[in-house]
Amino acid sequence: MRPAPLSLTTLLCAILTLPGCAVFTDAPHYRGIAVTQHDLNELTPGISSQADVQALLGPPTFVEQFDNNNWDYVSQITKIRIGQTEGVKHQHVVVLKFNNSGILQGISEKDLKNRVYVAMDGAQTPVPGGKPSFIRQLIGGVGSYNPLGAAADTSSASSSASSLGGAPAGGPSSGSGF
Repeated sequence: MRPAPLSLTTLLCAILTLPGCAVFTDAPHYRGIAVTQHDLNELTPGISSQADVQALLGPPTFVEQFDNNNWDYVSQITKIRIGQTEGVKHQHVVVLKFNNSGILQGISEKDLKNRVYVAMDGAQTPVPGGKPSFIRQLIGGVGSYNPLGAAADTSSASSSASSLGGAPAGGPSSGSGF
């Protein structure tokens, strides 16, 4: 008996499922300091100090700007999404609160469920001089192109001053008999 040939529809369906295979996906990226529950069990509020925390967990990801007694440890797992943008798949934030003496007062944990979406303001920042016309934008930069940059300007000024045997313009000169 001869096996039945694969139909075109079956072959097409098999090819279309290939992009979903793990072979074609990007590996996740692990970032930050992952604090485990075991690590948190080692810390005791009211007893552990900042030195104890740093010895166990390392330096914090950041210290909060408006309260230096709050240390944040952030870990993320990110993965490339469609359009080559990076998406956060998992995030874990541990906030450690210390008193002014550096003794641990409290531990709180946050994840993606606790995130706050911040909408960008659609208003534009006003620019002095109003809005330039299309023609002004098109030819506005003509003549301001300097391929050698500012280094050429300063080196030419110092070489011309030295070739004249004096200081640059506006500087002190020797030998004036006034």
